[in-house]
Amino acid sequence: MAADTLFQRITDYANRADPYPLYAELRENGVARQDDGSYLVGTYHEIAALLHDPRISSDRRHRTVPDGTAGTDEGVPPSFIGLDDPEHHRLRGLAMRSFGPPHTPDRIDGMHEDITRIVRDLLAGLQGKERFDVVDDFAYPLPVTVICRLLGVPHEDEPRFRAWSDAIVAGFDPTPDEDPEERQRAGTEARKAMALYLGDLAERRRGHPSGDMLSAFVNDAGPEGQLTPLETMATGVLLLIAGHETTVNLITNGMLTLLRHPDALERLRREPELMPLAVEELLRYEPPVQMLPQRTPLADIKVAGHTIPRGSPLILMLAAGNRDPQRFADADRFDPAREDNQHLGFGSGVHSCFGAPLARLETQIALHELLQHLDAPHLIEDPPEYRRSPVLRGPRHLLIGRGGA
Repeated sequence: MAADTLFQRITDYANRADPYPLYAELRENGVARQDDGSYLVGTYHEIAALLHDPRISSDRRHRTVPDGTAGTDEGVPPSFIGLDDPEHHRLRGLAMRSFGPPHTPDRIDGMHEDITRIVRDLLAGLQGKERFDVVDDFAYPLPVTVICRLLGVPHEDEPRFRAWSDAIVAGFDPTPDEDPEERQRAGTEARKAMALYLGDLAERRRGHPSGDMLSAFVNDAGPEGQLTPLETMATGVLLLIAGHETTVNLITNGMLTLLRHPDALERLRREPELMPLAVEELLRYEPPVQMLPQRTPLADIKVAGHTIPRGSPLILMLAAGNRDPQRFADADRFDPAREDNQHLGFGSGVHSCFGAPLARLETQIALHELLQHLDAPHLIEDPPEYRRSPVLRGPRHLLIGRGGA
């Protein structure tokens, strides 16, 4: 029986709680070719260069090696995260008009009070509980509430997005020892359902601006026009999934890390002004997105002395690069005041995370309020139960006791 490849071991659920020794093994290899013809890259400087290399495509349709992933959903075009320039630039630019500078510079900063209010309402609901689940009781409902309000989803419809979101994320989970067809089918159906819902909601806003992003998509035309109805649907799904799933893991991984480092936790209580730096360190140390599995070279390329053929699946292991001692001093140490922290937690280059400013703000507020609210918090189970996905890695549940509980 053939030994498992490095990627199979990385994606094996048995290693989900601590994949970092495997990432160190990958860095020692530089570039690791897998039996299926894919290539893993785990060193910081090589990943950073590839993220800025115009010869690297984000469009899976350029692959010449089958990778078992689903194609474009029938009736729903790919979102800009899976496209290359110039189409990526056009779609991202149109979406950014209603999300950030220069056209909407105050969109994120203007949400500070609203996010704080949502956080405090969630914490108020925990009053009297001796133990609670950070995921179900706090980290999940916060970003889904925020992103739904940003897009203009009515409050009563917010619960529908959990099942859709879970199915979509499971659909692109590269678990090698499972047949992906059923996961992909369920993910495709969930994506279609979410897209149709958002498309219908956007159309109802056409000609009736209401200040939210879906309204802006259909009422605010820029120099390059505006999103088509199908593009609005695809972009709305992307913003909901990426804006929600990443932030859930960032908050939960952050709280887990702070509870494992009580000195850092107490320091942040005493010096809350350090929280922005601490969140950047969390993005480096325990990033919510562990890898980018959908890159493809458009030509034969040389990486660390290895030739990666055109069309080969290229997997950039961001979490491995974030612990590279060639870039970060004492890379396996969590330092909430670390300077010079140009991590890969949100990627880099033209595909750097669209929602990074919002995720940062939500996590800074969430962790600050949690630390001020909780009395003597402690982990009930360590390691906790992790989610299945090796791409979007984070605890499925994180049970915390408080006081003497």
